[in-house]
Amino acid sequence: MTGWGPWPVFAATLAVALVIAVVFVALVTLPLRFTARRGGWDPALLGRLRRPFRALVLVAALAAVAATALPPDIEGWRDGILHVLGILAIVATGWLLAGVVGFFFARTLHRFPTGVADNRVARRVHTQVAILRRVTVAVIVIVTLGAVLLTFPGVSGIGASLLASAGVLSVVAGIAAQSTLGNVVAGIQLAFSDAIRVDDVVVVEGEWGRIQEITLTYVVVHIWDDRRLVLPSTYFTTTPFENWTRRGSEIIGTVELDVDWQVPVDAMREHLAAVLADEPLWDERASSLQVTDATGDRVRVRIVVTAQDAPALWDLRCNVREEMVEWVRDRQPDSLPRTRVVMVEPVATGAQKERAPKGHEGMFSGSPEAEQRANAFTGAITLPPEGDSSADPTR
Repeated sequence: MTGWGPWPVFAATLAVALVIAVVFVALVTLPLRFTARRGGWDPALLGRLRRPFRALVLVAALAAVAATALPPDIEGWRDGILHVLGILAIVATGWLLAGVVGFFFARTLHRFPTGVADNRVARRVHTQVAILRRVTVAVIVIVTLGAVLLTFPGVSGIGASLLASAGVLSVVAGIAAQSTLGNVVAGIQLAFSDAIRVDDVVVVEGEWGRIQEITLTYVVVHIWDDRRLVLPSTYFTTTPFENWTRRGSEIIGTVELDVDWQVPVDAMREHLAAVLADEPLWDERASSLQVTDATGDRVRVRIVVTAQDAPALWDLRCNVREEMVEWVRDRQPDSLPRTRVVMVEPVATGAQKERAPKGHEGMFSGSPEAEQRANAFTGAITLPPEGDSSADPTR
């Protein structure tokens, strides 16, 4: 390149560096693509690696050119250009590390599919991997930002003063972010305590749904009617809740009917057996029909059925209820709930009753002695003759 000017030399060096970068990327990615096709990997997973890897190689090529072939006109900018390229290299490295972590976590999840009948272990792995991936990516981001800050000369002096006041700052931050830190700790606890897993069927706040997402700070519950209930992670560590798939997806449900006392219970059991025999949602683990209450003018019949999971149980209960209602209505109309009213003749009261003669002795009537007592209080008072001093009450 003797006799060339500084800018043509710079352009040629840049072109050669870019060609070398492209060849290097091709040599690295082609075997990876071949392995991905043989293994049936998702192409999107490779995209998480190709883009940051290409960015890192490109930054490295530009840094090499800037360090060796900058024209004299911009030679004074060399330190600034290399500083910027160094920051870009750190960012590209963090991006590549995050992509590698995401790739291996995605491959782990691929080995544990959740679309199988017994997916309890797979759901646990998916929950733990989701939390680990978020934690790992957060650590990579923090380390990358720290490495970028360390490239500035004044950061080391600032860091010494920050370390001196770290105790006070940690106390203030702990008080200010107590709720947030509590949710983070609760999120990690949920991931590794196996209390809930992604796709678990739960009942929270009176709502039935599935765990859709578990993060470090909150949990998303997909309600059966397509609503989303977002709860803090601490809710599941401090509040009781129902987990219908804690150890397995099998579940038991009931159907209750109120019928008349004349219902033929044995015939009802026979019809239930016929209904379940043709019902694909019933898993054949258990079934029963019992009279659980008999008060007033109704008899309560409880039917117990089992299913493979909660959605199947819901449909099974609805189907059994519909079949039993139709059977009672069409074949046992006398067993329909009814209210009985008994009509009686009115009873005479008050002035309508004829007073019957008293047949018992009273205090002042009913016998000669009683009449004498009455006369003693109501009869005429006999006065003594005049001049009879013995009757004078003053003596």
